[in-house]
Amino acid sequence: MTNLSDATGRQILFGGDYNPEQWPEEVWAEDVRLMKEAGVNSVTLGVFSWAKLEPRPGAREFGWLDRLMDLMHAHSIGVVLATPTASPPPWMGHLHPETLPRDEHGETVWYGSRQQFCPSSPVYRRYAAALTEDLAARYGDHPALRMWHINNEYCTHCWCDETAAHFRRWLTAKYTDLDTLNEAWGTAFWSQRYDDWAEIIPPRRAQYMKNPGQVLDFKRFTSDALLECYVAERDIVARHTPHVPVTTNFMPFWTGQDAWKWAEHEDVVSVDIYPDPADPWGGQYNAMIGDMTRSQARGPWMLMEQAAGPVNWRGVNHPKPRGLNRLWSLQSVARGADAICYFQWRQSRQGAEKFHSGMLSHAGEQGRTYQEVKQLGAELTALSESASGTSTPAEVAILHDWESWWADQQDGRISSEVDHPQVVRAWHRALWEGGRTTDFAHPTHDLSAYKLVVIPHLYLLTDAAIDNLLAYVRGGGMLVSGFHTGAADEDDRIRAGGMDARLRALFGITTLQEWWPLDPGATVDCDGFRATLWSEELTASEEAETVASYKGGELDGLPAVLRNGRAWYVSTLPEPDALRTLLALIADEAGAAPVLPGAPTAVEAVRRGDLLFLLHHGRDTVTVPVPGRHHDLLTGATVDGAVDLGRFGVAVLREVSP
Repeated sequence: MTNLSDATGRQILFGGDYNPEQWPEEVWAEDVRLMKEAGVNSVTLGVFSWAKLEPRPGAREFGWLDRLMDLMHAHSIGVVLATPTASPPPWMGHLHPETLPRDEHGETVWYGSRQQFCPSSPVYRRYAAALTEDLAARYGDHPALRMWHINNEYCTHCWCDETAAHFRRWLTAKYTDLDTLNEAWGTAFWSQRYDDWAEIIPPRRAQYMKNPGQVLDFKRFTSDALLECYVAERDIVARHTPHVPVTTNFMPFWTGQDAWKWAEHEDVVSVDIYPDPADPWGGQYNAMIGDMTRSQARGPWMLMEQAAGPVNWRGVNHPKPRGLNRLWSLQSVARGADAICYFQWRQSRQGAEKFHSGMLSHAGEQGRTYQEVKQLGAELTALSESASGTSTPAEVAILHDWESWWADQQDGRISSEVDHPQVVRAWHRALWEGGRTTDFAHPTHDLSAYKLVVIPHLYLLTDAAIDNLLAYVRGGGMLVSGFHTGAADEDDRIRAGGMDARLRALFGITTLQEWWPLDPGATVDCDGFRATLWSEELTASEEAETVASYKGGELDGLPAVLRNGRAWYVSTLPEPDALRTLLALIADEAGAAPVLPGAPTAVEAVRRGDLLFLLHHGRDTVTVPVPGRHHDLLTGATVDGAVDLGRFGVAVLREVSP
């Protein structure tokens, strides 16, 4: 099996999507000149080129791509060659309307944008496989080829009849017989029992709430159906080029794909990250997605897309202030990225994304964006040999599971205010502000290497996951869980007592009396802090310690934070300062220390290999104490005991002998 190092050659890849078909061919020479000046060593070609490669069914027009591949190779720029199957050409929707997806209302999703395909359509799959086969045969031996990029941001959902038939096949393979399916879906409720496989359809528009078990399985199925499309194309290119790694780009923390499952089928795990420059915690979001992607990759990963400036799809699209693109890019390197890439190289002048920035913006080569890109390219070259291929250690793991997220989204849930990604982000932020690098893990992963494991919120836990958590604590690990965890099994069946009995014993809970969600904007007082979003009426065992109680209201005097040996339970969401303080206390006891104790508030410290990255997320100059003597790889300066960082400043330090 290949991996990212087979593509990087101990470099940090730097570049982005290149869409030269949008421009006259005479522009290509200028593009290459500017790429070389900026240190670009990798471009992604062909992502949205299906209509140009196959202008009519069965036709092939490869001449322009031949010239581009040769041009890139002549200038020592590697190519990540994409299969263009994310955007079928108009002729497919016109000639084969059955390939177009249908929404939950049965309405056709028409061509005229992108991603207008039904993943279950055999016609779509046949055309996609044929073009992928021809691309692999033609370019598999080309010296510019560095990596395959399959499709783009798999995100299509469909509820059509072809999908219904595919869904039934998937369900038959999972359940074998209808009695088992009916039991799993709880169809005794509302007279929903199925007596024939043909009766089952996707969860389309319904009169009232849909069956949660059916909806959960459809989410599982949709992720798997898209994965089938990816694997089919991956297998084609891998057959032609077993030495060339294959990837597809995830959207960050997106609900539509089980990224744990998908990552097992990728040589390179890649992601697109677009923090909002106007978000004061954009750097924390960037760090969280980097941690999540590194964990899925189990090592170095690829930042496939980011923006050099503004995007085009927010209500207000803010540009990146001077220095922020560099800061967030080097932050990704610190957290394990061996490829820093953008959408896109040259900003478009037409089309839906003409206001989405490029490495070369509308301002041209004298523009601030390109000049900052040039600086970053030089710095990545300087870091490549020391950083590429090295690991980013973490002593803390955050548990996340897509299936639990899906189940937690059901229509009839206790509180629509509970947004799973925001709860996870709140816990990650508390650890990030506390200076602790975190991995992410699935609740069934081997957790033994971590000193602390945290569960922000996992409504659904399988028996295997619960057994794994118990074994982790028995083995000496420290576990802290957030609210409403372990309430349901894998079929979204509420466990007796409202929380699995093994978990209640683990956390020191004798009875979970009731869940008490909070109204929007409401808070609840606890010993020494305020909390938001949720609370619970718990009865604690005699062995458990009540660390903090609720103050006032219906839950006055009842435990808000419980401790039972090495297991903690937090039945609410403390406000940010309180959650940071609580997790710091628990982490310290677990022996999970900050990377750089005493670092200023706005400075993030991350270790990668033998390098210490210092990343300043503020605008005012700060002095960072750094014990010992270091060499700064970015400036060449010697750092003895402390380093000053200005606006969005970065230092990459290697310790040297006194």
